[in-house]
Amino acid sequence: MSERPRRRPKARPSITIGLIGFGAFGRLIAAHLGPLFPIFAFDPAACEPAKGVTLTDVATAAACDLVILAMPVPQLGAAIAAIKPHLRPGAVVLDVCSVKVLPAQLMRAELPQTVEIIGTHPMFGPQSARGGVKGLKIVICPIRGPRARMLAAFLRKTFGLQAIIATPEQHDRDAAMVQGLTHLIAKVLVEMEPLPRHMTTASFDLLMRAVDMVRYDAPEVFYAIERLNPFAPDVRRSFFALAADLAETLEKNGDAK
Repeated sequence: MSERPRRRPKARPSITIGLIGFGAFGRLIAAHLGPLFPIFAFDPAACEPAKGVTLTDVATAAACDLVILAMPVPQLGAAIAAIKPHLRPGAVVLDVCSVKVLPAQLMRAELPQTVEIIGTHPMFGPQSARGGVKGLKIVICPIRGPRARMLAAFLRKTFGLQAIIATPEQHDRDAAMVQGLTHLIAKVLVEMEPLPRHMTTASFDLLMRAVDMVRYDAPEVFYAIERLNPFAPDVRRSFFALAADLAETLEKNGDAK
């Protein structure tokens, strides 16, 4: 008696990804997700194609299963208005902005109730991810819908990222210190250039490595980190106040006690 041929399982349809914004970070996203999913990117300024990415119109990119908003925070409102009429019910919309409270409020208020919303912040950029993303950190903020933890699990398993679940408020409170101070100090040191590069200490070399990781970030990134994070002003004021107190102490007390 001959065996019945086994039925092959039906292939699951591939998730389509719409990328709104195709600048440096959009291209970084495409480089890692492109080999896994069809990507349709929209960016009025984009003219160079990328492998595995179809440059298209906003309606096509916004009609994908997963829509990623990859632009500076000040452009987020216009991008949401542009994609809103074309979103599919059940789609997932996420952003990659460097602050989370403001984008979360904006997306929750403006995006239709039929879509899920996830806030994300990859705690790295094109410079720090040049050697790969394994071991780097990404923050996942559930905003609307249940799939944020599924996304975190996928990123851990597929790319080896450290996916951290947090609320937008938790993210911005920590980022005000972690990113706010890093970019602030880097900005000051860049203004003080040229700096020594040969006769240096190990600690100074580490400091310059940190500066080099952020020196080429777009000005919009620095603006968002310092001006659009609601917790950044207090951290900044505290840092400058303590620095001023220390400077005054050093001026008044030239001799160590």
